[in-house]
Amino acid sequence: MRYFIELSYFGKAYHGWQNQPNSISVQEVLEDRLSKVLRTSIEVVAAGRTDAGVHAKQMFAHFDSETALDVLELQYKLNSMLPKDIAIAEIFPVNENVHTRFDALSRSYEYHIIQEKDAFSFDYSWLLKKKLDVDKMNQAGKALKEYSNFKCFSKSRTDVRTYNCRIDHAEWKIEGRKLVFYITADRFLRNMVRAIVGTLVEIGQNKYPVAHIHEVIKSEDRGEAGASVPAHGLYLTRIEYPENIRLN
Repeated sequence: MRYFIELSYFGKAYHGWQNQPNSISVQEVLEDRLSKVLRTSIEVVAAGRTDAGVHAKQMFAHFDSETALDVLELQYKLNSMLPKDIAIAEIFPVNENVHTRFDALSRSYEYHIIQEKDAFSFDYSWLLKKKLDVDKMNQAGKALKEYSNFKCFSKSRTDVRTYNCRIDHAEWKIEGRKLVFYITADRFLRNMVRAIVGTLVEIGQNKYPVAHIHEVIKSEDRGEAGASVPAHGLYLTRIEYPENIRLN
């Protein structure tokens, strides 16, 4: 049987989601605890990969089991064994052909910026004191929905077959003392959100006009886009699936 795990994690201590040869990852920790609970080697497959230091308010991973499992008991045991920065929200059975990555309909991210020093936010948001023109950043963000090829925002060394993505939503919002960027797409390239934010911030700092975003995307050149912003301000917040994936 196939099971989905819904989890969240604070990414500071991890070298991203995916297993790494010489660094600890969220996947490594989850597989280790899951294998100990079930007393057999378990591999999990996630909906995507987050970079080192990136957080996830919602991530999904799947694994297969030859026997039916008590999902509530498994969730309790896993949460008891996992470190405090990884939490299991739910485990549930799905149809055997459902895949966390390939069957996801959309993913949503947030990027958090603070513009004044805050003793309680330095691990959760990027401190950027320079003044930003949020209206210009939103104008440029809207232009993202006009394009499909986002090679300019992807890491140069990547194994993807296509750079095409469908961006459904991109918007900056001022929320109290925090500036938050919301973006939703069917898929994201490696480092894509951080590169988009870096490019929009340069426009917000009046280094470039709003039209610069069109030049960057059409160039298909990572060197034309802005620098990647720090990982600790980025959150994977939501992954959507078809409603019929669960077993009754």
